[in-house]
Order: sequence, then structure tokens, then C-alpha cells
Amino acid sequence: MTKESLVDPGTGRKFYLDYPADLTETEPVTLVLSLHGAGSFAAWQRLYFPAFDCAGSHRLVIATPTAATAQPVRRWLPEADDDHLVNVVEMVAARFGPARIASFWIAGHSQGGLTANRLVSVPYFADRVDGYLSLSGGRLGPAGHVDGFGPPPAPGEPPRPRPQFSPPVLPAADLSFIFAVGEYEIVGLPEASPWAERYGAASRVRLPDVIDTEPGQVWDKYREGRSSPSWGLLPAPGVAQVYVYTGAAQGRVIADVVRLEKGHTEGLEPGITRALVQMMVDAPGGKLRSLSPGVARR
Repeated sequence: MTKESLVDPGTGRKFYLDYPADLTETEPVTLVLSLHGAGSFAAWQRLYFPAFDCAGSHRLVIATPTAATAQPVRRWLPEADDDHLVNVVEMVAARFGPARIASFWIAGHSQGGLTANRLVSVPYFADRVDGYLSLSGGRLGPAGHVDGFGPPPAPGEPPRPRPQFSPPVLPAADLSFIFAVGEYEIVGLPEASPWAERYGAASRVRLPDVIDTEPGQVWDKYREGRSSPSWGLLPAPGVAQVYVYTGAAQGRVIADVVRLEKGHTEGLEPGITRALVQMMVDAPGGKLRSLSPGVARR
């Protein structure tokens, strides 16, 4: 695997780019734009969702940028970040060639997932993105958070009430959608999916559990020792339940993944990372390379 740090000349901002070291000049790739959550940054996101470990086996190209706005907490904002994210996609498409990008996914953790949901309704991304992976970043359909969810209060602060998040807006774009979440974050996983219903999929089917004997690579070190199970504790081996909605129109992949005994911030284990990446590369693609030959413009 090759890791580079590139500079977007339009904004002067850096981003990471991971891709197979033995990538040939003609073979197709799956492009992943990976977005961190609020209060985080690109280096942490790379380890939270370590898709780069699958770059060689699954022929991935992964771009991982950092949001510009740092106060009061680093987070993605349309006016500060959308042009940079477009530039990142343009640079990667130009580097590898739009015709070689077999599929284009946005993966986002927490507020990065909510940002991904917003981006796939922005025309530039709606025309190009084939799939959206929400990593504890909101489900296309209800999945309410437990009481006290959120960054643990500082000593002496009162407990947090259950947050009242509005369900993410269902985008108009055609997309595959995978939702992955920690068991301790949500009240429960609904059996139905509005996104699956849109594509006429059958009832969900549970696949064999993914059993990981190794832990993830990162956690919320800032709150270590005072965190909560819903926010996340130390990384540990784990088991993930995988549900798929079969028979969706256009072959779209629609899935829910629940990581048992996990919260919001424990990094993904290697086995479930591979399982998510496999679903991504198995999903239909081609939107970006279906544009005019050699063109990846706004």
C-alpha cells in the first residue's frame, strides 16, 4: 500500500491518499472519500475506518481530508469545505482517470456521515457517487440514540438527555447504502428500511456474524477513563451482526451492521472493515466514469 500526503492547490489544504503499491495503469479501482467526525481529523479517521488495509486486496483508492473549521470544534461546513472536497475528487479522478473509477463511495463517521448524507444531495456528488457508508453517522430511516449519548460531560456537569436528532433526509440520488453502528449507541435497529423500500427490496436477511479476534486501532483518548459505553470505551475484539435487504432494484446494496458491545468511537476491527469494503466493491458503480470521456468536472 502507498500512502501520500497531497495538497489541493485550490485551497492549500492537505489530504491523505492511499492506494495499492502495485496498481497498474489500466486496472479499475473503487474510490472512497472518507470523512471524519466532529472534533476529529484525517489521521484519526484513517485508523478508525482502516480501509487502507484493504487497498491492495480490493483495489481501493482512499482520499481522507480534514475539515477546515476548528472552533468551537472541528466539523464539516458547506461554505468552508465543499469546494475542497470537490477539488479532492477532481484531483484523484485526474490522477487515476475517471474511466478507471469503477465505483465511488463516500464513507463518513458521525458528523462526517451526516455530511455525506448532505453531499449526496448536492448535484456534483449526486451525479457521481455510487454508494454511501454511514459509520455511526445516521441511518436512512429511524434508529434513535440512547439516553446520554454524546461526548461524556466533564466532571460536575449534569447527565445529557437523549438527543433528538431528525432522521437524515432521503436523498434523491440513486445509491447503495450501508449503515454501521455500535450496539450501545442506539435504542434498537428497526427491521424495516425506507431506503430498501424505495428500491423494492425484500425483507432483511441476516448473514453470518463477523467475528473479530483483534481490536480496532483508535478510540477517544481525550475522554479515556470517563467515557460511557454509548460513546465508546477502549478497543477490543468483537462480533458484528450483518443484515442485508436482498433483491433491491438496480442491484443496489442496502445493509445494516451492528457492532455488538461497541459505542460511537471504538475504531473498526479488521474483519468488519473487510466485510464493509467487500459490500462496497460488490455494489454496482460506474456513475463517475459514465461522464464524458476524460472529464470529471463540476
